[in-house]
Amino acid sequence: MILKNYKGFFFLVASLLMVITAFIQTGCGVYRFKDVSIPDTIKVVKVNIIQNKASYVNPSLAPKLTEALKQKIVSQTKMTQTNGDNADWEINCTITTYSFSTSGISNQRVNTNRLSVGVHIDIDDKRAQKVHKYDVSRSFDYSGSMALQQAEQSLESEMLRSLSDDIFNRIFSNW
Repeated sequence: MILKNYKGFFFLVASLLMVITAFIQTGCGVYRFKDVSIPDTIKVVKVNIIQNKASYVNPSLAPKLTEALKQKIVSQTKMTQTNGDNADWEINCTITTYSFSTSGISNQRVNTNRLSVGVHIDIDDKRAQKVHKYDVSRSFDYSGSMALQQAEQSLESEMLRSLSDDIFNRIFSNW
């Protein structure tokens, strides 16, 4: 009877030690949440206004995407944003591709068109004195009967959400 109580006690102690060890190991070096990992030395970030250097320019995309990215960083990280020179990371993005193509034909008529957007990302890591470069791209299909301006309006919220998610995930998934 006493031996059974000792086995239960030892099992409880061993379980507690494993849980404590897990907490200690995840608390060192990098903090993580929502599948995001950021080196613990990075506390302040500067997100510069996204530049639009695509051959076709949607004038509202760059400023709105800049704000969407800033909001995503604020809501999903513990990082502080700055406009000054005290940033640990400076994020620079450029819209490099903004193009249209036909993606579906039915009965010899355009059935579906595709808008493709590409963004180049440079992260200037001031602490490591290193620049990380990434590219993301996303395609958005729309009805072949829509004019370009109609498609841009109807796709705007999806483009902002998807592109800011893709940029965010690309920046914060490699650590």
